[in-house]
Amino acid sequence: MIQVGQKLPEANVKEFIDTETEGCKLGPNDFKVADLTKGKKVVIFGLPGAFTPTCSAKHVPGYLEKFGEIRQKGVDEIWCVSVNDAFVMGAWGRELKTHGKVRMMGDGGAQFTKALGLDMEIPGMGIRSKRYSMLVEDGVVKSLDVEAPGKFEVSDAVTMLKHLA
Repeated sequence: MIQVGQKLPEANVKEFIDTETEGCKLGPNDFKVADLTKGKKVVIFGLPGAFTPTCSAKHVPGYLEKFGEIRQKGVDEIWCVSVNDAFVMGAWGRELKTHGKVRMMGDGGAQFTKALGLDMEIPGMGIRSKRYSMLVEDGVVKSLDVEAPGKFEVSDAVTMLKHLA
């Protein structure tokens, strides 16, 4: 498992883009994690799955609620990463109204999640991400909180704000 002080692994994530801009076409776009985190302070939180109860009712909404406070602490971006495809993450983001606040990153093949060592097998769901949060500065992990199975106690936005204090 990745540790505080280590650089994020080389991996890609996909994000569904709803509005075409220069360099980003409409639909799923592939991004290198290293490129997106270079020179930035990024909060990344991972969770087992889009549209799942705790993820939809608590985890993502908590980061949306605390978005302003997190940004005031110098964070450039907040990412939600899940082992789902970009289409699902895009639909979930539209439902939760994350646009402009939380980037909904799909890790459909679990490439990034496995490289972090934060993957797990859930019976009936396959390979998924453990629930976690991390603060990353210029691609280096500055804090990491990984939940015990079935828990939601340390990867929430309130705990992240304590790391940013």
